[in-house]
Amino acid sequence: MAALGALGVVFGDIGTSPLYAMRAILGESDATGRADVYGVTSLVVWALVSVVGVLHVAVLLTADNMGEGGVLALASLLRRGVARGRLRTGVSVAAMIGAALFLGDSILTPSISVLSASEGLEVAAPSLSSLVVPLALVILVGVFLLQPVGSGRIGAAYGPVMLVWFSVLGVSGLASLARDPQVVEALSPTWGLSFLAAHPRTGFLTLGAIVLVVTGAEALYTDLGHFGRRAIATAWWALVFPALVLAYLGEAAAVLRDPSSSDNPFYGVVPSWATIPVLVLGTCATIIASEAVIAGGFTVLHQAGGLGFLPDLRTIHTSRRHPGQIYQPAANWTLAVAVLLVVVAFRSSDRLSNAYGVTVSATVVLTVLLYVVWAVRQDPPPVTRLVLGVATGLVAAVLFAATLPKLVAGGWVPAVIGLIVFMLMHTWWSGQGRVATRLREEELTVDELMRTIGDGDLHRLDGCAVFLTHDPSVAPLAVRALLDTAHVVPEHVMLLSWDVDDTPSAQPDRARVQVRSLGAECWDVTGVAVVLGYAERLDVGHILRDAIEAEPELLSAFEPGRVVFVVSELHLAASRSASWASWRQRVFLAMNRLARHQTDQLSLPRARTVVIGRELGL
Repeated sequence: MAALGALGVVFGDIGTSPLYAMRAILGESDATGRADVYGVTSLVVWALVSVVGVLHVAVLLTADNMGEGGVLALASLLRRGVARGRLRTGVSVAAMIGAALFLGDSILTPSISVLSASEGLEVAAPSLSSLVVPLALVILVGVFLLQPVGSGRIGAAYGPVMLVWFSVLGVSGLASLARDPQVVEALSPTWGLSFLAAHPRTGFLTLGAIVLVVTGAEALYTDLGHFGRRAIATAWWALVFPALVLAYLGEAAAVLRDPSSSDNPFYGVVPSWATIPVLVLGTCATIIASEAVIAGGFTVLHQAGGLGFLPDLRTIHTSRRHPGQIYQPAANWTLAVAVLLVVVAFRSSDRLSNAYGVTVSATVVLTVLLYVVWAVRQDPPPVTRLVLGVATGLVAAVLFAATLPKLVAGGWVPAVIGLIVFMLMHTWWSGQGRVATRLREEELTVDELMRTIGDGDLHRLDGCAVFLTHDPSVAPLAVRALLDTAHVVPEHVMLLSWDVDDTPSAQPDRARVQVRSLGAECWDVTGVAVVLGYAERLDVGHILRDAIEAEPELLSAFEPGRVVFVVSELHLAASRSASWASWRQRVFLAMNRLARHQTDQLSLPRARTVVIGRELGL
């Protein structure tokens, strides 16, 4: 069942590439003769083998971070063994670039997939060509409306549809191939190499279109946490890869029989009586293709929030068995608006194909670089996978270089989107560091707090209070505000801090909750430190119960249902004297306003939560 679910979500993008990829490739290569068609078809097949089958399925899927995949998970895996310094900073910046490129490309994927399927109307009934864009818009709205259901349930529903789709691809391709069986010769890599040798310039530009057949590979790795490696690998080798090879061979055979079918080789394979049914099925498949990249986008944004690259967004876990299956309302509707605007602006898959592929190939290359650095640092390094990764990574690098001319023809669109996303990530990351520095100047250390409590003329408040702090060695601003303005301290004080690991969930070899007494004479002060993974979020109520279970005597006064939680709320303001550019300050402050309130982030009971504000300049 997991493999069927993966079929429905993970392989939707790659599975729908026969709708538009061969048309773009033939148009770029201007291939008409048998040798040229064999050549480009050979390049297609071996791109699937090297970039998807070897690089992603056999190599990258083995580099999981406790079951999570994608460029951010890989960067976190690498950061775990790197102390603070230039390498750690470099890995963090590379992770942000990779995530930004993925998100930029995730806007184009649903657009080109659904548009290419909708253009089947022009084949079935040319008079309905004006309905292509409206139909695509309606379908895409429906795709985003379905997201709250969750990728697991969607995958279970979509799996059978994709099973039929890949079966149709395989059967129709095989039927076309049976009419011209000599096309099987195109499986030999020598045809592809001969084509590149005979047409160096055209062959290089054609490689930029070849990227279209492997788009979705980056989402395949990112969706690892949704279904697991075994399910993804099984679906790829057992069904997806054979069906795609047959589909592309069948399209090549159709073009050789009738060169005019190069305008739309996918429907050149389909019998005329099956055009409408295949159009409907293809539309369903492109809906599923959109689901793959949207689910991957949610994963990337969730991971980025946990790593401190973006504000924490409201996240709904849609599965109890698979924590990686999530839904983010704000991200869903932001993506929806962006995708609809792209469809309206480009209006055809041909125009979109010029913009497509640059960021996909760049993401793959960046992921390979991170993988190589991580693999080299292992003891012992995985030599076989490392060699395969480097070899296929070079193939991906050549494909990336071939897409660079597309920047002028529309590839700048996802590149600009990626640049904007990276700027937002870097601004948030840098801003959080600046805020932490300013906090250290304003907050009391635990030692200073204990001296103040022991020496000061303070009033005791009945009851227990839990103060949330970002650092176990400091008391938050809320404590200082009570001391400086009201001269009061609760009878029982807990300083609750948390640390985020570079793993999806806390590592089992580390104590999840650590409790220590900080109390001075007559004052009960306890420090509780919690270890979380970047895919987890702090639920203070659960942590409090865990701490009481760990140290029942030390925390006997704390009753989870009666404790008051105190949150320090920072009112950040721009500063003219700051070394930070004023526009970056404004961007950071705008992002800070979009972040969830701490009471929601920490799952605090509103009726027992006190928020103490303090203005802090950047």
